[in-house]
Amino acid sequence: MHHIWGVHKIQAAVLRASGGPLKIESLEIEGARDDEVLVRIVSSGICRTDIDFMDDWDGDPVVLGHEGADIADVVGNNVRGIRQGDHVVLSYQSCGSCAECRKGHPAGCERFYDLNFGFARMDGGNAYAISGVRGHFFGQSSFATHALATGRNLIKAPKDLDLALLAPLGCGLQTGAGTVMNSLKVPKGASIAVFGTGSVGLAAVMAASIVGAGPIIAIDKNPRRLDLSLELGATHVIDSRQDIPSGLVRIAGHGVDYVLEITGDSTMHRLAVAAVKPKGAVALIAEPGRSESLPGGRKVIGVIQGDAVPQRFIPKLIELYRAGRFPFDRLVRFYDFKKINEAVADSKKGDMIKPVLRIGGA
Repeated sequence: MHHIWGVHKIQAAVLRASGGPLKIESLEIEGARDDEVLVRIVSSGICRTDIDFMDDWDGDPVVLGHEGADIADVVGNNVRGIRQGDHVVLSYQSCGSCAECRKGHPAGCERFYDLNFGFARMDGGNAYAISGVRGHFFGQSSFATHALATGRNLIKAPKDLDLALLAPLGCGLQTGAGTVMNSLKVPKGASIAVFGTGSVGLAAVMAASIVGAGPIIAIDKNPRRLDLSLELGATHVIDSRQDIPSGLVRIAGHGVDYVLEITGDSTMHRLAVAAVKPKGAVALIAEPGRSESLPGGRKVIGVIQGDAVPQRFIPKLIELYRAGRFPFDRLVRFYDFKKINEAVADSKKGDMIKPVLRIGGA
């Protein structure tokens, strides 16, 4: 039996048709249960996953968004370590009770898909049902003025930093940096190639620089992103419209130790696998369920959320940002909430790297 604290009126960007547009509407949602926190959204990043869902969705009306930065408003009785008024960042949802969660590996949660993409609470319920829509995307649905989260996907943030800026840490930046630091555990002096330099790829480039990898090779078709890669830690860049294999040979000789393939493009996948040295590893970000062993001790692993435990890894990224070593603010462009469709369009065109919606005041 859950105690529910009333009903709340919110504004949310609702997806009612495949491809959008998103329309900001007034909705009602149930209040926080004992294991939930109602948060007031200050900002939300827009991630490629949101955009892909928009383009492919053909189900009930939904509220997307999964990179929220927020202020705790109503804290359920069973939630520990969070108080009303705390600044928090939201990340992915996990069950906390399966074997992988109990081992401290929530990114491998046995219920990962349904908890993050099932548009439902942990018990299958829907707090948005009274408005005829579905929420709980990644346990949050942050394209809104308020959202419901749990202690599993909520991370306390310091109050002296701009909360609006911290939103992208919850998914894209955590995934890129975590793939380098956690999934691959790239050591100092190892060579690494990053196929695709959006926010995930640039976070990986910054993380590779932090761990002392080299050479660090960024591969993309967008010259402005390649220039930024060099500023953020890449030692070399390759324009993907040119001959990638010969460029890699010129820079790294016969292969690199680690490759991140972020584009999901089949040609890039093939080139990424061909680029890795014997005993090296390829991390696939766009194909998380896939893993295989290849000749020469090479391995291909599908990575989810950079194998990060958000409550540990996001504070680590914040401290690296404070120290000037993870300057992710260079990737962000802010948009007013009502310009959400413009932000999505700009992101699709590749005009900018990380759109962040300003939704409420801190």
